[in-house]
Amino acid sequence: MGEQSLLFALPKGRLADDALDILARAGLPVPMQNAGRKLILGGDECPVRFMMARPTDVPTYVEYGAADLGICGLNTLRESNRDVYEPLLLPFGHCRLSLAGAADRPDTPLRYASQPRVATSYPKLTQEFFRERGVNAEVITLKGSVELAPLVGLADLIVDMVETGDTLRANGLVEMRTILHSQAILVANRAAYRLKSAAMRAVVDAIRTAIEPKAEKVGVSLGDGRRSESSP
Repeated sequence: MGEQSLLFALPKGRLADDALDILARAGLPVPMQNAGRKLILGGDECPVRFMMARPTDVPTYVEYGAADLGICGLNTLRESNRDVYEPLLLPFGHCRLSLAGAADRPDTPLRYASQPRVATSYPKLTQEFFRERGVNAEVITLKGSVELAPLVGLADLIVDMVETGDTLRANGLVEMRTILHSQAILVANRAAYRLKSAAMRAVVDAIRTAIEPKAEKVGVSLGDGRRSESSP
């Protein structure tokens, strides 16, 4: 690949279709959906190649420079706490990380004052939430079906991603507090953003124009992303 060639980490799963759509609108050579089992797409001559990764792994690939750019959920990024540059929030993947408990337990909110057992796939964010409130919660990490935990007595509360709330209601649970509003986010390796400045800024600028079609294309400012709190 050329010196300014880029490797872009794309998330598998529910974010994939919207990510590919925006990249196509930005004029990038997006991979075909029927690429089979190939994990890296695009030849050495392509200015931008793509790798398919688990959404939770995208920030890791980007932080360590295995990928120059990536798309993941803000929830995944905050849980992983990876040191990456955050140029743009993207207009899809909207959901929320919420604290929930049993609908038939009116005393559930009062468990903040004791030592609740909380099941979640987001232990870091969950610990932070309770620590900030002075609550010594026991956090139990699960990889799936977190809603099951209160039903079988494993946990008093859960912290999980919610889109419509239908799954919670179907299992007799109610949302008590929103911990984090999440959506898709574009992330970049800090060193690559400096060393491959022309190529990286061109891609970010093209994506910004694709999601904000009426905005004037003026180039990428290092501090103008809505969540870009520091430069690369």
